[in-house]
Amino acid sequence: MRPLDLLILAWRGLTRRPVRTLLTALGLGIAVAGLVVFLSLGEGVRQVFTAQFRSVGPDVQLTLDRTQGGLLPPANLPDSVVSRVQAAATPLGAVRVTPVVTLLRQSLDPAQSAVYYGLPAAQGIGALFQGLRADRGRLLAAADEGRAVAVLGHSAARNAGVEVGGSVDVLGTPVRVIGVLQGGQGLNDTFTFLPLTTLQRVGGTPGRISLIAVTLRDPDRAPQVAATLARELQLDGQTRGDVLAVVNRALRVTDAARIGISVVALIVGGLAVANTVAMGVFERVREFGTLRAIGARPGVVRALVLTESVLLALVGGAGGVLVGMAGNAGVNAYTRGLAGIDAAALTPGVILMALAVSTGLACSQP
Repeated sequence: MRPLDLLILAWRGLTRRPVRTLLTALGLGIAVAGLVVFLSLGEGVRQVFTAQFRSVGPDVQLTLDRTQGGLLPPANLPDSVVSRVQAAATPLGAVRVTPVVTLLRQSLDPAQSAVYYGLPAAQGIGALFQGLRADRGRLLAAADEGRAVAVLGHSAARNAGVEVGGSVDVLGTPVRVIGVLQGGQGLNDTFTFLPLTTLQRVGGTPGRISLIAVTLRDPDRAPQVAATLARELQLDGQTRGDVLAVVNRALRVTDAARIGISVVALIVGGLAVANTVAMGVFERVREFGTLRAIGARPGVVRALVLTESVLLALVGGAGGVLVGMAGNAGVNAYTRGLAGIDAAALTPGVILMALAVSTGLACSQP
């Protein structure tokens, strides 16, 4: 039997049971859509962090222990270590040493969560994040050190519903907003920046810092400088690449969780395909007997059943990809409004994986 004839017979077999075929394709499509959205979330977040850490952040970051806080380490370093870092880093080509305090306020409502950065007001936000400009108000100045003032990212100000001159609650302390940053800065849009000693006071960590950022005259020497400072000062030294590697490792863990959830849904979709194919075979015993009576070999019957399975999987997979694209658009609309980022990115690899998985489920049917 010619492949085209086989395809026509398979399509007719599916369309003779339109409701059952539609429901099966719908179930498989929903499972594939879930796979597309979950994997796209991982790709989108990975792209956001990659773009962020390639362009911002210190050349070298020194912490007490990278395993105790990841990107937002706890304030467990004494202020006194800053002078030691300054003395050790200057001969290695450091042009600036910046003590930093990072604190996180978590909430069930993402819009109410906040990331706080405490920086020396005299150095300003540019000591850690380059290229940030005030859209309204102004940035931190030396005279702000110790005062209850803050500069908010664009999304942070919108989520808090506050403008320049207003007041925002920072860990239970009212703080006056002196500036709001321009939008379109990715994750920076969600941050709140305060003078270093102010955040130490309101955060209950006086005399303690989270990390020390070192800016180098020659950023290409960052790996060697990080290793030297870590060895001399008994601290943990990381470069931008090291921080990005930590992010990627964390994302791989979440990738495994997302894939695991998707596999459960796909198994359910695969069982639906198997049920449809099995019922179709049972109902068409006479049809298959007629095919054998007119000379069709057993392989033709098997090929016909397999072709129906593949067609069903392709229809469900393609529909699932389209639904997944719509889901990604909804996710991005939400995260763009919340944090100014696209959290879901649909790549060709994700599409091919989704179609390959749905087709593989069909081919695995007996």
